[in-house]
Amino acid sequence: METWPSNLALVTPLAIALGAILGALSRYYLIGLISRWLGSRFPYGTLAINLLGTFLMGWFTALGLAHVTSPGMQTLLTTGFVGSYTTFSTYALNTASLARSHGQAIAFAYWAGSAIGGGLCLAAGLIVGQKLT
Repeated sequence: METWPSNLALVTPLAIALGAILGALSRYYLIGLISRWLGSRFPYGTLAINLLGTFLMGWFTALGLAHVTSPGMQTLLTTGFVGSYTTFSTYALNTASLARSHGQAIAFAYWAGSAIGGGLCLAAGLIVGQKLT
């Protein structure tokens, strides 16, 4: 197992940034590739990204919990790469964590509140944006 430098104040943001670059580029190119294969009438690429990203978040988290990766590598992979690849993976991990720690009702409230609230906020942002332009 690799050792992680002790200067976390500098290393952690760099790990997140490196992972974010890789995650964002992976998302961009994979969505484009899937859209070329399957068409763009349905967001197949985004669906694939969300599902694969959620799988990766679980896998990388389990690796970190099992101490297979260093804390810095864990941050690069989860917060940086998967967080940039898709925030849906973090949403799913938060929902599962809430279910474990606070019960199904709280987890459901977060899950539904995020989905419904996100839709409402998107609609509000579109309305405000249209009014201001």
